[in-house]
Amino acid sequence: MTPRAVLVGLPASGKTSTGRALGRRLGVEFADSDALVERATGRTVGQLFAERGEAGFRAVEADAVIAALVDFPGVLALGGGAVTTPPVRAALQSSGVPVVLLRARRSTLLARIGDGATRPLLRADPAGRLAVLSAERASIYEEVATLTVPTDDRSPTQVAAAIAAALQEVPGA
Repeated sequence: MTPRAVLVGLPASGKTSTGRALGRRLGVEFADSDALVERATGRTVGQLFAERGEAGFRAVEADAVIAALVDFPGVLALGGGAVTTPPVRAALQSSGVPVVLLRARRSTLLARIGDGATRPLLRADPAGRLAVLSAERASIYEEVATLTVPTDDRSPTQVAAAIAAALQEVPGA
């Protein structure tokens, strides 16, 4: 069984909170790729970044995401950078699973991120790093997305409702 939907987007776009709400709405489980990685390795994302660097983390993340695309029947939220890994993009595109890009203004993202202390790629300079990540990833998100939903000024429940309504219009969703 493949997921009902996969959520992608920049850090703080609302993937985890919206994913939980969407899972409840659809009556299916929710999983976050960071949690899948942590469960598989027994290490936190921060520890993996510190021990293996971003490339080492991305390799473990890719394995977890690709496995979930085959075996997980719920709503799956990917870490913001998961789509930067070519095997993840290929698996998303060949899976036939609706991929939902959650989009928010930079000011919204920064307000949600705060000091970035819990986000390894944003810790040093949240605003600057977010601008870089946005520029680097925008076209990749667009490439894999089958649906784009804005999250600004909306609760996770409202975003989940919009996604659920859109999924009813997507063949095979």
